[in-house]
Amino acid sequence: MFMFFSNIKCRTIKLIATTFLIITIAGCSQSSDNKIRLATGPQGGSWYPLGGALKTIIENNIEGTKIQVLPGAGVANAKAIESGKTELALANSVSTVDAINGKAPFSKKSENICNIASLYPQYFQIVVRNKSGITNVKDIAGKVLAGQGPGNTAEVITRHLLAAEGIDYEDLQQVNYGSYTDSVALMKDANADIFTLGTTIPAGAIMDLSSVRKIKLLEINDQLLTKMKKINPGYLKTFIPASTYRDQNTEIQTIGYTTHLICRCDLNIEFVYNLIDDIFANIKDLATITKVMEGITPEDMNKKIGVPLHPGARNWYKEKGAM
Repeated sequence: MFMFFSNIKCRTIKLIATTFLIITIAGCSQSSDNKIRLATGPQGGSWYPLGGALKTIIENNIEGTKIQVLPGAGVANAKAIESGKTELALANSVSTVDAINGKAPFSKKSENICNIASLYPQYFQIVVRNKSGITNVKDIAGKVLAGQGPGNTAEVITRHLLAAEGIDYEDLQQVNYGSYTDSVALMKDANADIFTLGTTIPAGAIMDLSSVRKIKLLEINDQLLTKMKKINPGYLKTFIPASTYRDQNTEIQTIGYTTHLICRCDLNIEFVYNLIDDIFANIKDLATITKVMEGITPEDMNKKIGVPLHPGARNWYKEKGAM
């Protein structure tokens, strides 16, 4: 089990003497070789560059800490935190709640996943080629899907979407797994009919696709959303505003969830406190990567998503009056 015992430059470090007296030393600075693994997302999405920005913030503000940025995905990252393969990770609220509750695709309840901060909303987006003949989810049967592979939150949502309409992958002509770039290439070449993904809006992959091919977004209406919420109650009704993408003239109702930063619950309390303090102090830098983070408040970061807070994060929110 990985434990992070910090020798960081700190605001306040508490040392417990052998006599059990607590001595507080302020303003100290010591070097260390502490290494933290940060799981992010696939290249082409918003998580990978966000992970790079977090790496810079942490290494510039917590002396001696080195961050290793790893590719990942929503489901895979929750599993990696629980198993101790990584200490920090970006995650999706719906997948993390499934992990906490031990629901598929997780085989048992996760007991060492804690929330640090909610960062921004994510949108599940269903893109189809105009000439695909697809007008609703039921029409996906017999078609070719391009999407992310197992381990990705969007892949799980895609399965739930089909299941809600009595369809599974075996009813499709073909299922392709790959990066956003791979999926866009398949759609551009008319080798796929439908592309599903979960990310911010506007999604660069969809903008790239719409620049060369006519597309449309499928809606998840209230009836379908009700069916999907029976599978995962964490699915939220949300909307992609009109004109988010080329030739999209109407608002599109879909599923929303939250991207958040998670960690192992046994991660050092002071490290997590300092981490969230540094993240908040550098929100403007993070907003250059993910614009929707611009103006985020402590109250926004402490959004209740059904995942227990790490004690270090709880201390920070209490201090900021956001509890």
